[in-house]
Amino acid sequence: MFTGIVEHMGVVIEIHQLDNSDTGGGGWSMKVAEAEPILVDCRCGDSISVNGTCLTVTDFDKTWFKVGLAPETLRRTNLGDLKIGMKVNLERALAANVRFGGHFVQGHIDTTAIIKSMTPEKNSLWIKLSPSDPSYLRYIIPKGYICLDGTSLTICEVNDKEKWFTVMLVAYTQSHVIMPTKKVDDKVNIEVDMLGKYVEKIVEPMIFGNNYYGEQNDDQGEGYIEKLIKKYLDDKVIKILDEKLKSEQIR
Repeated sequence: MFTGIVEHMGVVIEIHQLDNSDTGGGGWSMKVAEAEPILVDCRCGDSISVNGTCLTVTDFDKTWFKVGLAPETLRRTNLGDLKIGMKVNLERALAANVRFGGHFVQGHIDTTAIIKSMTPEKNSLWIKLSPSDPSYLRYIIPKGYICLDGTSLTICEVNDKEKWFTVMLVAYTQSHVIMPTKKVDDKVNIEVDMLGKYVEKIVEPMIFGNNYYGEQNDDQGEGYIEKLIKKYLDDKVIKILDEKLKSEQIR
């Protein structure tokens, strides 16, 4: 678990698409240097967020650490586009004794977004982005949370029809994250606020029934709300019939 408050910017110094070393695991690996501030309490197996992606440390020294990148990670994120010399946002996993400054971030990237424009306004910077998978726009709301390349930011505008949203970076944020070094058409990692996904997972079957997720049951796919409405109508019909029967008996 992370907060989206970037602690430090490191630099990629090695990328191996097939790392057969003892700490490489026979897959894609990456080494990040200039990372001293976040390695003072590091251990192998620890989680570090790299551009918002939760990765496991497989090796480290005083100034660098190494992580492995799974195929799913490479498909979902922009980490496969990194080159040696590029900077990355870094954050250690949340400790229980620190002040919580951002929002709950899992480090599980949902999709990427393409930067459509970067527009300065005084000392701040407007950034407009378009998600690679527009279906995630339903979780993006004005003044809500979003995590971009590991940075917790507030959403400013959302245009569902044109499929874009905006954020604004203040001067301090611009000097402490990698976003201002990017350019139009670059990819950015997105993790939407997990709260919206949990609410959707709970509410949709209530409305549409368990079969909404392809499950089979004895309720013919009826949702909880649909059952309530049917019960109300059934009770209403029974009441009307009872009243009609009593009226006929009186006559």
